[in-house]
Amino acid sequence: MQTDLENEVNYPERFDVATVERARQLIETNRRVAIVCHKGPDGDAVGSSLCLARVLRAMGKQVNVVVPDMMPDNISFLPGYHSIVIGSSQPERAFKTFASADLICMLDFNDIRRIDRLAPMVEQSSARRLVIDHHLNPDIEADLVVSQPHRSSTCSLLYDLLMALGYEDLIDTDAAICCCTGMMTDTHNFAFNANNPEDYLIMARIVGKGVDKNKLYERLFEVESEGRIRILGFAGYARMEVLREHRGAITALSREDLDAFNYQRGDTEALVNRPLNIPGIVYSIYLREDAKDFVKVSMRSRSAFSVKEICQNYFGGGGHINAAGGEFHGSLSEAMDYLYGLLPEFDHMLYDISR
Repeated sequence: MQTDLENEVNYPERFDVATVERARQLIETNRRVAIVCHKGPDGDAVGSSLCLARVLRAMGKQVNVVVPDMMPDNISFLPGYHSIVIGSSQPERAFKTFASADLICMLDFNDIRRIDRLAPMVEQSSARRLVIDHHLNPDIEADLVVSQPHRSSTCSLLYDLLMALGYEDLIDTDAAICCCTGMMTDTHNFAFNANNPEDYLIMARIVGKGVDKNKLYERLFEVESEGRIRILGFAGYARMEVLREHRGAITALSREDLDAFNYQRGDTEALVNRPLNIPGIVYSIYLREDAKDFVKVSMRSRSAFSVKEICQNYFGGGGHINAAGGEFHGSLSEAMDYLYGLLPEFDHMLYDISR
């Protein structure tokens, strides 16, 4: 029985009939399924992939999940995590997975380049393609693209799509845990991009599946390694530059810094968000030197300041208005100099949104 709120947000009928039927046809007529998500996979990418994989296996499908590179340790408790094929260390297995697939489900990315080394493998495969994603401007050739950029996470979109397809009964507790993880991590436990009524309706159904949200919050946000605590403290004390005249902050960690703290993927998760807690700061930029002449760029912002636009225009990336990322090919010091040169443009953007 639907509540008034469910009727108000048209829950779960937010897909046209043609989309639902095409998705059903792709899923139900193909047996061997490969699921792939973006490089540097986060909770939403991995959570949505594992949730979908579990549902498809319940339908009798042969399913493999492939990620381009290593996943964060803080989500290693997710059911199915240790069965995921990692492209960077298992390239032959990844290639065989895509080559033998009838259907490739592409989750949480809007551009084939976002899967890095896996892109040629996917492009060479004769499999059908289904995209499920919440990023703006999808640019992927596929048999069906299910894209809703207003969504806070791909997991939220996926759960709704599974409901529309009539597959909700196949979402067991383990699948719901995976889905809940993506929704919580992409909104930092519903602290931002969290005004969509459908998210809370979905969360009610997820809890009804037996998910202990309190315990999940503890595992995702309150369990930290010693290395993570130390590197976050160091970053805030020694590597954060607050640019009050520009209403921004830049935090930069060199490869040497990362090695000194035995950095593991996920150790600096949410580091980019912290400077936004400083009164008056509108945007925060985090630079991480992952390798020689390669710097990972993460940006967060408040209000209408679009870090997505910055990442698209200057760092070959993208994302959402208040959360985006990209890359810089060069040294960390060159990346810093490049950023300093962009500050007048950021000032102009601040002026435009304040008028």
